[in-house]
Amino acid sequence: MESFLRRNFDFPAKNPSEEAQRRWRSAVGQIVKNRRRRFRDVPDLEKRSQAEAKKRKIQEKIRVALYVQKAALTFIEAVGKKDYELPIEAKSAGFDISPDELASVVNGHDIKSLKTHGGVDGIARKVSVSLDDGIKSSDLSIRQNIFGINRYEEKPSRTYWMFFWDALQDLTLIILMVCAAISLVVELFIEGWPKGVYDGAGVILSVLVVVIITAGSDYKQSLEFQALDKEKKKIFIQVTRDGYRQKVSIYDLVVGDVVHLAIGDQVPADGLFISGYSFLIDESSLSGESEPVYISQEKPFLLSGTKVQDGSAKMLVTSVGMRTEWGRIMETLTQGGEDETPLQVKLNGVATIIGKIGLFGAAITFLVLFARFLYDKVVNEGLLTWYPSDALTILNFFAVAVTIVVVAVPEGLPLAVTLSLAFAMRKLMDAKALVRKLSACETMGSATCICTDKTGTLTTNHMVVNKLWICEVSKSCKGKETADQLKSLMSEKVLSILLQCIFQNTGSEVVRGKDGKNTILGSPTETAVLEFGLHLEGVDDQHQHRDCNKLRVEPFNSEKKKMSVLVSVPGGGVRAFCKGASEIILRMCDKMIDSDGNSVSLSEEKIKDIMNVINSFACEALRTLCLAFKDMDESYNADEIPADGYTLIAVFGIKDPVRPGVKEAVQTCIAAGITVRMVTGDNINTAKAIARECGILTADGLAMEGSDFRNKSPEEMKSLIPRLQVLARSLPLDKHTLVRNLKNMFDEVVAVTGDGTNDAPALHEADIGLAMGIAGTEVAKEKADVIIMDDNFTTIINVAKWGRSVYINIQKFVQFQLTVNVVALTVNFVSACITGSAPLTAVQLLWVNMIMDTLGALALATEPPNDEIMKRPPVSKGQQFITKTMWKNIMGQSIYQLVVLGLLMFDGKNLLKLTGPDSDTVLNTFIFNTFVFCQVFNEINSRDMEKINVFRGIFNSWIFVAVLIVTVVFQVVIVEFLGGFTSTVPLSWHLWLLSIAIGAISIIVAVILKCIPVEKPRFSVDDHNGYEPLPGGPNMV
Repeated sequence: MESFLRRNFDFPAKNPSEEAQRRWRSAVGQIVKNRRRRFRDVPDLEKRSQAEAKKRKIQEKIRVALYVQKAALTFIEAVGKKDYELPIEAKSAGFDISPDELASVVNGHDIKSLKTHGGVDGIARKVSVSLDDGIKSSDLSIRQNIFGINRYEEKPSRTYWMFFWDALQDLTLIILMVCAAISLVVELFIEGWPKGVYDGAGVILSVLVVVIITAGSDYKQSLEFQALDKEKKKIFIQVTRDGYRQKVSIYDLVVGDVVHLAIGDQVPADGLFISGYSFLIDESSLSGESEPVYISQEKPFLLSGTKVQDGSAKMLVTSVGMRTEWGRIMETLTQGGEDETPLQVKLNGVATIIGKIGLFGAAITFLVLFARFLYDKVVNEGLLTWYPSDALTILNFFAVAVTIVVVAVPEGLPLAVTLSLAFAMRKLMDAKALVRKLSACETMGSATCICTDKTGTLTTNHMVVNKLWICEVSKSCKGKETADQLKSLMSEKVLSILLQCIFQNTGSEVVRGKDGKNTILGSPTETAVLEFGLHLEGVDDQHQHRDCNKLRVEPFNSEKKKMSVLVSVPGGGVRAFCKGASEIILRMCDKMIDSDGNSVSLSEEKIKDIMNVINSFACEALRTLCLAFKDMDESYNADEIPADGYTLIAVFGIKDPVRPGVKEAVQTCIAAGITVRMVTGDNINTAKAIARECGILTADGLAMEGSDFRNKSPEEMKSLIPRLQVLARSLPLDKHTLVRNLKNMFDEVVAVTGDGTNDAPALHEADIGLAMGIAGTEVAKEKADVIIMDDNFTTIINVAKWGRSVYINIQKFVQFQLTVNVVALTVNFVSACITGSAPLTAVQLLWVNMIMDTLGALALATEPPNDEIMKRPPVSKGQQFITKTMWKNIMGQSIYQLVVLGLLMFDGKNLLKLTGPDSDTVLNTFIFNTFVFCQVFNEINSRDMEKINVFRGIFNSWIFVAVLIVTVVFQVVIVEFLGGFTSTVPLSWHLWLLSIAIGAISIIVAVILKCIPVEKPRFSVDDHNGYEPLPGGPNMV
């Protein structure tokens, strides 16, 4: 079985090829009862191909608009420009441009038309908006009515009745209903009303119950996925409205909104560039061109769906929703569905193998029953004498054979994966983890290594300036008290330069909210420095630092590890400010500022002293930051910011405490066989201090800088990576290299966290990409498989825990279902061969199928994880899905049940002392009842495949308990009250107790089976996971 699965159903968790997708579909073949339902969650490759072709067509059209503009515009002018009519409602609302004309300006990159309308200012006037204050919130509904809403056309959600119709497409159920209808007609003719109705109506009603419950389960799953989809699409953007900066959902954007964009943002609508710095846009998602585009007032067109690669800007929204090209592309992206997961594919393989066996068994059963019937016919009556009841008998044989196929083909196996994933994803969403790709939830259960960022993931991301070194003096910072001390320590000139650097060289902004309070918008590091600046500003009487005019800005990114700005100062001249990683900025400096504001030369000794200060801050787990400036005359070329010759102003030590619970979470990872590595852009001493505090860096572990790491040869990396625990001052490329080597050299399953735009390659390369929900950019989130909504490392452990739970729950369900398959198939087949009849009728088998399929999946595939799950090693690559332990449990329980049911079938009357005319019916009812209770107790056994105590934590899973109660209650109703439909009779109380006792013995059988070793123990000798180890040798006695 395993070789067949590996050959045809081996499937990558990430970026599967079309060849792999087609291979497993081909291997499944025709052994599918209901293709419509089974493959509902599997992508339609033909539709996907058509959608890709449509997308390429739109991209080609955009490429023509972007890169062949001149030729296109010449052609348009020659043919004659389209006239746009201003709608009456737009005119009455005070707008002077039609929505279609406004959309065409940006879509077509029509610079001539833009100039005709008066440029960006002219367009702003025509859509009635102030570029400083933004739109009025009271105008939202008017703008949405005239210019449209920022939503894309989506397929309507499926209703319950659609799932009901899907469930009805099961070929075996259709055949059963046809057989039941024929049986109904024949039995009415023979038996009359109402006796002739029971058998046929019983089958039809059973089929309808199966369909109703199956459709209900599928519909509930679909609602779970709809809720997840809504969460995935929640993107917020900064806008100016009513004169205030505020966050709004991209779906609430309207034409006229003034949007603030920064590195990593996705452009949320079509629009025009108002102002900004070093603004680079990646248009590859629209045009397919990988070269970034520089946006300026000369080239101001911004298209929805493109990504900000560098810089920051303000944008005026000109068209939204389906009026944008991105809207049309998004419509195509919904076609074809999401990629299937490895477990879904593997279980399709298992279902195919078992389906073939079941189909063969059902055919043999029918042939044996039919042959025995013909033999009896020849012996007793002759082949020429036939009665309507004979046709009915043959029809019942056929119905039993078809029902065996219903039970034997485990159609629910692949769908159980979807059910388990839907349940896990909803629980993870409640725990602040948004799973964007289904397969990630599975893969995270196999993770052997987590490469995590430091800031915001291991730490709180609530930063504050804790220490400051300036004018050769170190100070601990305590708000306004420190500000007063600093004023007495240094001259006005130093204070002015420091404040200029803080307020001019920043990516953050101080904005006033509706409540009149100041709020700082920006990264936590920037916010900490700006907060310090606001305290310091309170003791500065002149405030000249606000009067500078910015000439050029180079925003911070994780590769340069610095940000720079060029400004013209009030007294004349040009000044450059630089801020960033302390070692990098210090290398750019050849002078430092003294307490009088004079630049003094930096000697080797002073550089060494400053490095000692930086290292002392870092060893206290402080994030270090240097500020520097350089003065030039007015003739300096403002196109470039100088790279050296700076004067050092100050060194900041910023405190970012470790998150509560992180150390325990890291220890949980280590116990679970998961290695945690810190990959950070911070100073190595800061990184080591935090790593030790978190329990990541051990005595024999290795910490190194990215500059050393990237220069190592493959052989050196092979020897150092197993010991590597901290990678500091790393570039995104270093993270990508580490992930790639961990996968390729050591065959590890790697999870990696990322928040910046430049982390996208590493997130894409990793087996599981984890983006930060708070600090993460939209580019990082789009490339990620899971979004950690609270940026907390502990949440990552929850994802790993639920990932393992999904895998183990599906194994439990497979073990349970295969046991039922083996027993049901064998009992009916053996009975048909020996007695010429099947002890379990079609209606009874349908009920058994309901227990093992829909209800079994609901009970076992939705069990929540316990803490013990993180005390076992991760599932290794290539590990057999159906393990030796599972086969032992399946075969052991099957043998027990077959022995019991065999004794009852062949000597049941004697054993149970049954006499009288209804003894056969009583015996068959008892066999059916015993069989069902064996499955009920085996369902409990399946809760843990290795541990003896299967009742531990049973009440933590209310779904499991509810399914057991419903199963038992329905069994009582079926046996005691629905005998006419189900071919049963009421049983005496002692037969009920005997049925339950025989079922309960399966728990004792399970204990004996679990004492038989078949695999090497996966736990350490000292770790018994809360259980006493079973005695061995003399101690067993």
